[in-house]
Amino acid sequence: MSRNVDVPRYWYNIVPDLPVPLPPPRDPLDDRESRIGLLVKILPSRLIDQEFTSEHWIEIPEKVRELYRKMGRPTPLNPAENFARAIGRPDVKIYYKFEGVLPSGSHKLNTAIAQVYYALEDGAKEVVTETSAGQWGTAVAIAASLFGIRATIFMTRASYRSKPYRRYLMQMYGATVIESPSNLTELGKKFLEQNPEHPGSLGIAIGESVEYVLQEGGVERKYLPGSVMEFVLIHQTVIGLEALQQLPEEPDYVIGCVGGGSNFAGLTYPMIGMKIKGEGFTKTQFIAVEAAAAPKMTKGEYRYDHPDTAGILPLVKMYTLGKDFVPPPIHAAGLRYHGAAPSLSLLIKLGYVKPIAYPQEEVLKAGLLFARTEGIMPAPESAHAIRAVIDIAKKAPPNSVILFNLSGHGLLDLDAYRKVLGENIDTTSISF
Repeated sequence: MSRNVDVPRYWYNIVPDLPVPLPPPRDPLDDRESRIGLLVKILPSRLIDQEFTSEHWIEIPEKVRELYRKMGRPTPLNPAENFARAIGRPDVKIYYKFEGVLPSGSHKLNTAIAQVYYALEDGAKEVVTETSAGQWGTAVAIAASLFGIRATIFMTRASYRSKPYRRYLMQMYGATVIESPSNLTELGKKFLEQNPEHPGSLGIAIGESVEYVLQEGGVERKYLPGSVMEFVLIHQTVIGLEALQQLPEEPDYVIGCVGGGSNFAGLTYPMIGMKIKGEGFTKTQFIAVEAAAAPKMTKGEYRYDHPDTAGILPLVKMYTLGKDFVPPPIHAAGLRYHGAAPSLSLLIKLGYVKPIAYPQEEVLKAGLLFARTEGIMPAPESAHAIRAVIDIAKKAPPNSVILFNLSGHGLLDLDAYRKVLGENIDTTSISF
């Protein structure tokens, strides 16, 4: 369904269209150095501009558009007719935007290419980031290799050990991958002293990445965040802008999983923006799906909190479980983060987005059913969206239209399916 579709020339910024102002980042009330000022030291300068811009549309650099095309954009929007029949609703139209066709295996490459491009503009020789499931780390490793720049990636220990092939893939692209918590930073040493077998968290890995950049002064090293910050969500809107060109009809439901919010926002924000302005999607419901093991949207508080465990970065207002939350080593590792992006959190607070949560086993069963009917093995994160599609489709009126973001493939996550569903999944009967 990608007929006559080209890569958009602009990214979309929803912040100027929000019904109420987005609460700004702020510094904690102490005597330490300004955290907002810290961002200027560690991030590429153009990303700072995009984080605080009031512009609706941000031009995509032609080099970035060129690499988007080379890497596989526009990505396809496909019907899931076999899946609809398998869940007993052949009268419901289900479509999915498939970001797993990108070389990184997920949507993360959309912002990785842009961020590395801007880091290189600033003269950086190394980019530093964190990763959990490995999709973001893989995307940064690929983007860094395309631009000929070094990449250092702090990978949460639970995933470093349970997802070795993600780690190998990053290393094959030339990245240095470090198990977090690590002995390279004071923050990492602190957590290892408390618990030598600490499973790690994204909050800790973020803190280590920032500290590592600051060790060098933030001149030759630049920090690249994978989610939560507004410029990340802006870059991901290529997904939704393409989908607007591809959709044959306006959906009744649009669904995506949420770790920090980037793939959900990437698909939905161009549509939510139109809904806010009264330009379309008036009937559409937007559903954000999270892991029950890290339920920031459904059980967290809407308040100011640090995006990182160390409290190095500025406070942002978001739905959060608290920066010290240590999630269990769930197999949908990309959903283990303690908070949701500020703009997404505000949209949830205002009722534009409905959050729901699902436990791991039924999510992976839904993913396996999708694989058997549509031929694509979804990442455990994306399987959360698929599980929500099943529940919504079963209750939806005839001829309803559902769109979801299949944000990544699960070809390097097969062990997660095996560990949760058992050794005999080849003979398992799956039904909902």
